[in-house]
Amino acid sequence: MAVESHDVCLARRPTRIARVGGVAMGGGHPVVVQSMTNTDTADEVATALQVAQLVRAGSEIVRITVDTQAAACAVPKIRERLLAMNLEVPLVGDFHFNGHRLLGDNPACAEALDKLRINPGNVGRGAKRDEQFAQLIDLACRYGKPVRIGVNWGSLDPVRLARTMDENARRPQPRDAVQIMREAMVMSALESAAKAEELGLPGNAIVLSCKVSSVQDLIAIYRDLAARCDYPLHLGLTEAGMGSKGIVASTAALSVLLQEGIGDTIRISLTPKPNGDRTQEVIVAQEILQTMGLRAFTPLVAACPGCGRTTSTVFQELAQDIQAHVRLRMPEWRLQYEGVENMTLAVMGCVVNGPGESKHANIGISLPGTGETPVAPVYVDGEKTVTLKGDGIAGEFKAIVDAYVARKYPRRTIT
Repeated sequence: MAVESHDVCLARRPTRIARVGGVAMGGGHPVVVQSMTNTDTADEVATALQVAQLVRAGSEIVRITVDTQAAACAVPKIRERLLAMNLEVPLVGDFHFNGHRLLGDNPACAEALDKLRINPGNVGRGAKRDEQFAQLIDLACRYGKPVRIGVNWGSLDPVRLARTMDENARRPQPRDAVQIMREAMVMSALESAAKAEELGLPGNAIVLSCKVSSVQDLIAIYRDLAARCDYPLHLGLTEAGMGSKGIVASTAALSVLLQEGIGDTIRISLTPKPNGDRTQEVIVAQEILQTMGLRAFTPLVAACPGCGRTTSTVFQELAQDIQAHVRLRMPEWRLQYEGVENMTLAVMGCVVNGPGESKHANIGISLPGTGETPVAPVYVDGEKTVTLKGDGIAGEFKAIVDAYVARKYPRRTIT
């Protein structure tokens, strides 16, 4: 079970508690990691397999697109396949434009989902907007489902934006266009939430989000939103991008907000490489939370960056090998041992910082740098225990890690 730093938790913004399936968010609960599939939901096999992959990587809630009758019909079958794999992850249905019709026509779909995500900017146009929004909220109430009201600047409600612009024009000192866009997004979320409560949806069944792709805009919008409501907030930098750009931008934005106690659930919206691994967004979300001290998911491996003293690639290969090893073993360790996710490891490349950094970790190894004696001392809880050398260092070090886990962490009681 992932744990939370109590020091950071005390600074968290007070919110209501919303429950999505068996997962609680808000009210001081740990920040929840979410992800989303990119399969065609109508392909129930492919979607169930990707959901399972995301869950095994650590996603605590998974969102799926529901955009067609075929997709809506597939949702109960996806749930059945997940249960057959002993996976009871909360599923969120992502609805745009026709959600009122799909949910109304497919009661089994509504029953199989744990939460609905709707966008007030595209629930309907003109006179149909309020009617179709009301239908969605009525369906959520009928089936007892919480709702995320997710505003996105790429599909901002034009009526709300126009009203905000008109209000701004009447001000003695009008704001600039960026400020107007931010205000319109916040008001769209707050007004939609208030309307949902008027229609009968409980306040503790509402989660809000206001997603943009600009770091500074996201920070400003969520600060404003957090100051004006006590709904749990879903954080995410939308269209963050690919690779390092997407990771850096998401980390920069979300870390600021999380440090200020803002945010109850997060998703990292990375663009995967063609046929790339969708689980990267889950790993990045976990690493943001863990490096900030908010949650712990898997042992962290500290490794030196290398310099002219470390011309060998041995320490780089060992660090990569150890990181892969702990991620591979973590699902089993999590079931067997309490607290193993808090373990720290260090793989260092020379004598300058190697011994000191290794002593600070639960287990550390200081590999020889260029010109140093070809031996690698290992430190366990600050004490030097053994010196490794030869071609079998990686295997021996992994064996030391495995033995430490079995010895150090109490076994879970199976009930």
